[in-house]
Order: sequence, then structure tokens, then C-alpha cells
Amino acid sequence: MPASVPAVPLEQMLAARERRAARQAAALTCFGRPLISITIVTPGPVKDGMLPRRVLSEALLAVDVMCRIRKWPVLSREVSWLDTGPEALYSLRVDSRRLKSATVKLEDRHPLGRLWDLDVVAPGPRVLSRKELGFQARACLVCERPAFECGRSRRHPLAELLTAMKRIVDEHDRCMRR
Repeated sequence: MPASVPAVPLEQMLAARERRAARQAAALTCFGRPLISITIVTPGPVKDGMLPRRVLSEALLAVDVMCRIRKWPVLSREVSWLDTGPEALYSLRVDSRRLKSATVKLEDRHPLGRLWDLDVVAPGPRVLSRKELGFQARACLVCERPAFECGRSRRHPLAELLTAMKRIVDEHDRCMRR
């Protein structure tokens, strides 16, 4: 990441998480429909920059296409370019379980999907999990273990995680140039 992009302290990340939850609650109250909350998997203290913004732009495109193909009405689409990382929030007129199933498949099948966190928040509010729909846990960026295990144990150094993230984007770029 460029030196001009600031590291984000933990307190700022926690505050951003609270603001995201407040935006989600407001959207659920306003629309009464499931949400897709999109954030980018960005290990380390630097959460913004060209790479995370580009990865979010690809996620937005993929979600827009998914909704258009399935003819799911988008009631609201909000994108935020923040120091704590780019994020987006969609409100859709669709069953929350169908939505979660589609977003899991998008994360698993798109070349950049491993770098997206597409949370589905159902009215209630409650976040639907992969497990409750019978999907496997997400794999680590570096190895094939479940990501939550590696993250919790800090199994991989930050430099290795960032290299893996860049490799995923570079592989996507090479495929797109063909």
C-alpha cells in the first residue's frame, strides 16, 4: 500500500463497525427486506487504497449483475469509500435464504470472491451464516484451512496474507487480459 494511506487504529475500526451496524439497522427499518453488506478482506492496519477500492468495484459489478440476471429489485444501494475500508450496502426484494445462497456461490466462484465479505442480514436483524445453509467455511487466503482458524491463531504473517491478496488480484488481471 502507498505510504500516503494511513494505518487505521483498532478504535477507529470498532467505531466503523458500529456505524455499519447502525446503517444496516436503519435500512432494515426503512425497507424491511434483506441486506447485502459488502466489505473487503484486507488484513493488517491499512484498510484503504487502490487495491481494496478496486476489489470493491469488482464486487459491486458482480452483485449488480447477479441482481439483474435474477431480476431481484434493488431497493437501495449505498457505497462508502472510507479510511476503514470501502464498503457497500444493498437492500433487496428477495428471500434472505435465496440471497445468502447466491452470495456464497458468488464468493466461491468469482476469481476475486475470496477477497469479498458478502454478509446477508435478514430482518430481525440476524446475519445468515454459510453453515446454516450447508456451505463450507471459507478457506484461508494462504492455505486450505478454514479462514477463521488461521485468523484466530494468527497462523500466517501479515506480509504473507498481503502477498496472497495481491496474487489473487494479479491472477484475475491476467485472466481478464486474455
